[in-house]
Amino acid sequence: MISSLLVANRGEIARRVFRTCRELGIATVAVYSDADADAPHVREADAAVRLPGNAPADTYLRGDLIVKAAHAAGADAVHPGYGFLSENAGFATAVADAGLTWVGPPPAAIEAMASKTRAKELMAAAGVPLLAPVDPERATAADLPLLVKAAAGGGGRGMRVVRELGALPGEMAAARAEAAAAFGDGEVFAEPYVVGGRHVEVQVLADAHGTVWTLGTRDCSLQRRHQKVIEEAPAPGLSDELRATLHAAAADAARTIGYRGAGTVEFLVSAAGHAHFLEMNTRLQVEHPVTEAVYGVDLVALQLRVAEGEALPDAPPAPRGHAVEARLYAEDPAADWQPQTGTLHCLSVPDGVRLDAGVDDGAVIGVHYDPMLAKVIAWAPSRAEAVRKLAGALERTRVHGPVTNRDLLVRSLRHPEFATATGLDTGFYDRNLGGLTEAPDATATGLCALAAALADAHGRSRFGGFRNVPSQPQTRTYACGGSEHEVRYRLGRDGLCAEDFPGVRLLSAASGRVVLEAGGLRREFVVCRYGDQVFVDSAVGSRVLVARPRFPDPTARTEPGSLLAPMPGTVVRVADGLAEGDRVEAGAPLLWLEAMKMEHKITAPVSGTLSALHVKAGQQVEVGTPLAVVTE
Repeated sequence: MISSLLVANRGEIARRVFRTCRELGIATVAVYSDADADAPHVREADAAVRLPGNAPADTYLRGDLIVKAAHAAGADAVHPGYGFLSENAGFATAVADAGLTWVGPPPAAIEAMASKTRAKELMAAAGVPLLAPVDPERATAADLPLLVKAAAGGGGRGMRVVRELGALPGEMAAARAEAAAAFGDGEVFAEPYVVGGRHVEVQVLADAHGTVWTLGTRDCSLQRRHQKVIEEAPAPGLSDELRATLHAAAADAARTIGYRGAGTVEFLVSAAGHAHFLEMNTRLQVEHPVTEAVYGVDLVALQLRVAEGEALPDAPPAPRGHAVEARLYAEDPAADWQPQTGTLHCLSVPDGVRLDAGVDDGAVIGVHYDPMLAKVIAWAPSRAEAVRKLAGALERTRVHGPVTNRDLLVRSLRHPEFATATGLDTGFYDRNLGGLTEAPDATATGLCALAAALADAHGRSRFGGFRNVPSQPQTRTYACGGSEHEVRYRLGRDGLCAEDFPGVRLLSAASGRVVLEAGGLRREFVVCRYGDQVFVDSAVGSRVLVARPRFPDPTARTEPGSLLAPMPGTVVRVADGLAEGDRVEAGAPLLWLEAMKMEHKITAPVSGTLSALHVKAGQQVEVGTPLAVVTE
């Protein structure tokens, strides 16, 4: 029996495992980097051990330190979570060799699936359907498009879609460099890129007594940069025959490698309904809550019981209803998905849905780890009800801090292609991102700006109310989504008179709450200000406004043509041979920044001369740091 469990991870998954441990009466041990010293998972554990440093390579990827931490804290078992060392056979072996219980599959099973190329060979021998690899040296135009993938690791790192044969060598080289930096293994391979394909996976659970469960399917097709955004169970629109094929193939994969514990077998399903094996994740998946909701199980509890040697019942519970999960990321979808940093002032999700969060109010979102803040999960008897429930909950969520993908999630869930399950494929965002990131309704934004101005005026009033002086209009200017909104209003004996808002009446106002009547409808606006940022939440939508100073700082200037760091991060590499004085073309890559486990390409904004290059590989930069200057 496990009495004390160390989770070799951080954030949301550590808190998720701790929650089950508390229910089972198991003591918990956390590990934490210096950046995570005040993180929720550290506070919630019964004991915590520091891993000196910030970078994953110095902390959460140091298996030797984690084993020492387990002994120091008196833990008798280790749960790896997902990511980091969760699929590292060497770490699993080290845990077992140290006399600790490993809550995961046997090291040999992890090793069998560690390389995608070797895993495919093994699955082909077992009769599992898969895509045939393409030799890059012999590829022809008939093989296009191709997908270049890293043999080790995942999460979209080291992946490239190649649509032109001439681009293949360069994309292979770029994928090798990224894979080597991310996983310490530069091996890559190429396979056909299935246009219009769906990402469908099967949850498996196996014990040490020969029982293998297949807990239905999940659709994870809505992805950005090959990373999942929205997942659901069961995968909609599959024929009974295809569903049976997927379940059988997943069970065969698990039995072939002697699997034990929770794992996921991933497939690419073509538009014609043909399934192809992609990989097996020998760990718990981020999206496991949708399976839990549909099957009424606790997968973490089952992992622990299997690790203790218990036998599973012959068959899993029967599924019921439908569940959908959305990942809330600190990123800006309209700006090439750039990750965002800063203080998360408030995260409040309505009741009625499940929230698995790695952060809480006041958390500082840094650059060292994945930008996922939380997962929001909704269950209902039918798919349509679950989708509606999740969209409504996200729309009413208050999230104050860095820019997030919350509005994109709401719009995605309500998009006709998703709502009707007719556009479930990995190209969803390639087709629809422009419409999904359009500027919000200007009239609604104007009302939010008016509410912000009225709340600000009330807060600045000496007596807690408005001055009853109908002379000059009050003026406030706010920026929102690349546009500026100037609010001009008077407050007199006859009430509110606001330019551009005829007929709008002020019903009540306080520094944090304004009630307006517009078009005969009463609207309440909750206003929160942090520095020059103003967050306005209402039934017409949530807006993030930036209050413009009345007298701009004349020194706030940069050299024309300057490229500034869009986020804090590390310069991982500069374009080969690039030097000051070189001629560059618009759109040409100049350098790459790494932040939150993703690489971001910085390109020349115009054709011209590289008149300055301020950074070099390995250099840390903050937001707004000058990187280079291109003179047109």
